[in-house]
Amino acid sequence: MAPENDQSGEQAKRTHRYASSIRWTGNRGTGTSSYREYERQYDVAIAGKPTIAGSSDPQFRGDPARHNPEDLLVSAAASCHMLWYLHLCADAGVVVVNYVDEALGTLVEQRDGSGVFTEITLRPQVTIASGSDPSLAERLHADAHRMCPLAASLSCPVRHEPTIVVASGIPG
Repeated sequence: MAPENDQSGEQAKRTHRYASSIRWTGNRGTGTSSYREYERQYDVAIAGKPTIAGSSDPQFRGDPARHNPEDLLVSAAASCHMLWYLHLCADAGVVVVNYVDEALGTLVEQRDGSGVFTEITLRPQVTIASGSDPSLAERLHADAHRMCPLAASLSCPVRHEPTIVVASGIPG
């Protein structure tokens, strides 16, 4: 469904809301009576979707078998970029047949124990069908970056270092 146009011909802005319920599950019976007396586990519940089992990073007493917020942030930035990129490729006639991103986020721990992401680097490895334009496929990453609301909302830079490969024998 396309946004409705107003009288001036400009597209109306639409607001989207995303609800999430976070429930701490790490109370061992004494709550947060001391730093070492509680677990960092939590569940992320979003209506109609599988629960995400979360924890803090293992370096901060978290469970290494659970997702941590830092991993999820990097994954969210990478998947947002990918989804916009695929959309833009489809619109531009670039046939993507495979997409893998080995994204990396860099977090610097501060003296007080807090942290700040200094950058996120996306490294998409994109395979396009023969007949698709590799230079256009590479340029569309800049457009995907511009369109991604997560990249636009983060205070750290989100860089992209794409690799484009043309698949032989797969026509576009």
